[in-house]
Amino acid sequence: MIPDWMKEVDANSCQCSAVYHGKKGFIGKTIDGIFSFLQEAFISESFSKRRGLLQSLDPRAKLVSILAVIFATSLIGNLRVLIFIYALTLLFCYLSKIEVGFFIKRVWLFIPIFAGIIAVPMIFNVFLPGDLLYQVAYLGPGAHLGPFSLPESIFITKQGSNAAVIFTMRVATCVSAVVLLFLTTQQQILFKSLRTVGVPKLYVLTLLMAYRYIFLLMDLIREMYVAKKARTIQARGMIDEQKWVGGRIGYTLIRSLSMSEKVHMAMMSRGFSGEVHIMQEFKMKNRDYLAGAVAISLSVVLVLISQNIIRV
Repeated sequence: MIPDWMKEVDANSCQCSAVYHGKKGFIGKTIDGIFSFLQEAFISESFSKRRGLLQSLDPRAKLVSILAVIFATSLIGNLRVLIFIYALTLLFCYLSKIEVGFFIKRVWLFIPIFAGIIAVPMIFNVFLPGDLLYQVAYLGPGAHLGPFSLPESIFITKQGSNAAVIFTMRVATCVSAVVLLFLTTQQQILFKSLRTVGVPKLYVLTLLMAYRYIFLLMDLIREMYVAKKARTIQARGMIDEQKWVGGRIGYTLIRSLSMSEKVHMAMMSRGFSGEVHIMQEFKMKNRDYLAGAVAISLSVVLVLISQNIIRV
């Protein structure tokens, strides 16, 4: 039996950070990036230990529910419906005791922004014809770009802008649902729930090992850069710096191959069979069945809306 005091966890966000004064080179920026990555991982893990709505649900029901909503959302082409689903993710974020500002920044910082950049060409009549919304340039008749002919004028279309906004909003909504799943579920529990819903153990094992040893890799890189900075008296030339980086890459590869063999032999000697085993046992409750039924019902409604069977 585990004593109660060992089960207690601090659910507050980690406030630790690495501070480096003075002008930073690429070494200092790399160290800051590594510490930021580790700090963000620890903060994300703390959210899953809070007493919120999604944290209280069975991970299997939560996984199936969120995946069903994501699948249905990917079929939706109505902007109002997408905004409604996105508002629901923000509501569940608040009910799960996750800072809404942190959640929004985490979602919109990378993937949806890149999705918006990908969708930018859609707004121009060169790629998607439509009604004039704003004229960008007038090229005149017979305009060409190499072997490609161009229209007389390049302008932003109403249909293209609407398609770009819908595409970006769809990506943002799906990413928000995935981020909610990861923030409210401990990683080892999430991996075990993947096995219970039929995901092959090879994929689960690969994800589990990659997640665990990414922190060891980051720590190894941090140690190498700190050691280099501590022993550097003056800056060297670009060629010497590139040689050092190339040597460290080769050293990291050799060390990772050696460690993988040792870890594999250690796991096999302890009877590892590829299954994910944790101390927590899953047990479905009435609220879990209710949450799953509501999520699946919502997904069915969204699919019907995407097929124009239900009009909004």
